[in-house]
Amino acid sequence: MVPSAAPLPQEARLLDALARDAWPLTDSGLTPAEAGLSPEALLALFESQLMSRHLDLQARRLQARGEGFYTIGSAGHEGSAAVARALRVSDPAFLHYRDAAFLIERARQRPGQRPLWDLLLSLVASRDDPISGGRHKVLGSKALNVPPQTSTIASHLPKAVGVAHGLGLAGRLGVAGSWPVDGVVLCSFGDASFNHSTAQGAINAAGWAAYQGLPMPLVLLCEDNGLGISVPTPPGWIAAAMAARPGIHYLACDGLDLADTWRAASEAVRIARTRRQPVFLHMRCVRLFGHAGSDAQQAYLSPERIEADEARDPLLFGAGLLRRHGGLSAEALRQRYRVIGEEAAWLAEAAIRRPRLESAEAVMASIVPPRRPGRSAPSDSVPEAVQVAEAPLTLAQGLNQALARALARHPGAVLAGEDIGRKGGVYGVTRGLQKRFGVHRVVDTLLDEQSILGLGIGLGQNGLLPIVEIQFLAYLHNAEDQLRGEAATLSFFSSGQYTNPMVVRIAGLGYQKGFGGHFHNDNAIAVLRDIPGLLVACPAGPREAVGLLQEALRLADEEQRVVVLLEPIARYHTRDLLEEGDGRWCEEDPGPDFHLPVGELGRWGEGSELAILTYGNGVYLARQAAAEIDPAGARVRIVALRWLTGIDHDAVHDAVAGCGRVLIVDECRRSGSVSEELVTGLVERGVAGERLSRLTAEDSFIALGPAATLTLPSRVQILARLQQMLVP
Repeated sequence: MVPSAAPLPQEARLLDALARDAWPLTDSGLTPAEAGLSPEALLALFESQLMSRHLDLQARRLQARGEGFYTIGSAGHEGSAAVARALRVSDPAFLHYRDAAFLIERARQRPGQRPLWDLLLSLVASRDDPISGGRHKVLGSKALNVPPQTSTIASHLPKAVGVAHGLGLAGRLGVAGSWPVDGVVLCSFGDASFNHSTAQGAINAAGWAAYQGLPMPLVLLCEDNGLGISVPTPPGWIAAAMAARPGIHYLACDGLDLADTWRAASEAVRIARTRRQPVFLHMRCVRLFGHAGSDAQQAYLSPERIEADEARDPLLFGAGLLRRHGGLSAEALRQRYRVIGEEAAWLAEAAIRRPRLESAEAVMASIVPPRRPGRSAPSDSVPEAVQVAEAPLTLAQGLNQALARALARHPGAVLAGEDIGRKGGVYGVTRGLQKRFGVHRVVDTLLDEQSILGLGIGLGQNGLLPIVEIQFLAYLHNAEDQLRGEAATLSFFSSGQYTNPMVVRIAGLGYQKGFGGHFHNDNAIAVLRDIPGLLVACPAGPREAVGLLQEALRLADEEQRVVVLLEPIARYHTRDLLEEGDGRWCEEDPGPDFHLPVGELGRWGEGSELAILTYGNGVYLARQAAAEIDPAGARVRIVALRWLTGIDHDAVHDAVAGCGRVLIVDECRRSGSVSEELVTGLVERGVAGERLSRLTAEDSFIALGPAATLTLPSRVQILARLQQMLVP
């Protein structure tokens, strides 16, 4: 039985209007017929709005009973239903969290959908929720081409731009994308989120691309309710900021008026689909019920403002259009409100009885995406010119060779980043690749790391294999939420139904000579290692660089993983190890089939007195120090991490277990460093703490000039520790 529920205060005005059959007029005065909206379509849109509204009401009832866990609703934003109707169900949509009406209306375009039931399962965090499996209340559906978003600050805009670019790119490359090449991307967000740097960067990137004639079939739907929780948006700000934006069409509509919204949305979609240009659709709406269930808007809005907002309920205007132009009686309106409300109540009672996640394993099951068949060509089909290099390679040359092989083997592989094309990258790692593979395969981007990562996410979501470059590690930090909040979470919040595989190459770490300071020498990697599901690899030499990059590409292609390759800048062009001209840091190309799997360790020497456990630049320095004190490798062994996440601690323990002492050399900062995890892993496996020692970088930024290495481990420091720790 459905518990008897008195009307909520939020229903009062609409119930009164239903009782009195009194409905306001729209400001535009536009009739549905003038807008090209049939009576049947108008009724369908209104029913979608009603379903969205009753969903919001049930969310509050469920929360009051302790059965629901999310009350940020869509009340006042139900005009998005008309936008949904203007699009195809095959058009990817990245939705603002107030767009339940959009999802419900889109579900009408595909038979067999139960949007109200699905959204209620999400509200009560049931594991039967078909999109997130009970992990979060999100608006998403695989069947409806709505990837889930958890963003509240517009972090989904950069990837929407990436998908829009990727639609046409997939077609030009002859790769089957996730969505049709003639599709349109819809991305919605609020007026407060519009001001976030992420949104501004994405809007700028869309306009920058379109200004140059690049296809960008994108509708940016700004749902303007005038409030960012409690902070008002200055009247006229959005229009003033966007009406004359280069490269972007600006259209406005009244989201309270279904006819006007349908008119504008149809035009926006027409422009985006036929001209392949971005459109900013500015939809005026109103926020009802406060920001969320716990929001006491009386604290920051006057009673007069609240009253005025309630009088602007889009359902009031939609009902008025139906009464005047839809041939619907007052009784029929009341009947529809009651029937949909009863259905929502029944479904809510059923939803709370569905099972929820009950173990950590169940929660974490979708962090790692599902595997898929690899799509790259076999090695023997790669042109001979990119098979195996004849001469020994530097690290930069090894990466270049592996990238060339990736572009040759995988028709959907796309390299993108600042200065990587014509210039060949700041350090020449991508030199010659654009000339060889073309501007659509090796893409020079604008200078905006959020947009670069968003491009990679979008291309990966559309079935391509993106390899994006962040020019310096220090430049990542203003954009790292694209990895944390977007790339690495998508599989988790979609139960593995949506993925955005990609490889992110980052030039980082310290020890550069003659260039830089902190902004070009950054050893802060804790933020990367703290992201669940993200894999981080760090090569020391050329052979490792080839093996790790080729494995990273395989992981992205076959296992849909997001992989970061942290490349030590100082070793890009290193040739010598012990003395000038010895060429001992150059290595032979291991070939296209060489891979270094996650957890794989490197090893030099067979000594049993002391093991040096290190990675990256530490390998170079440790080998120099060990060669000085133990040239035959009889006393010292060096064990190198290749992967800085997914560490195989059993393998690490086995690699150092036979040694009397262990020195961990960690070029990253002492606090939050890899060495902390290594010490913990060894102690947990029975290694006595007195056998362990750490040599790390200081908790400091990196200085300029000769002082650049003063806070980092050095060959001299490693040598001193070896002399101290080795048994006389």
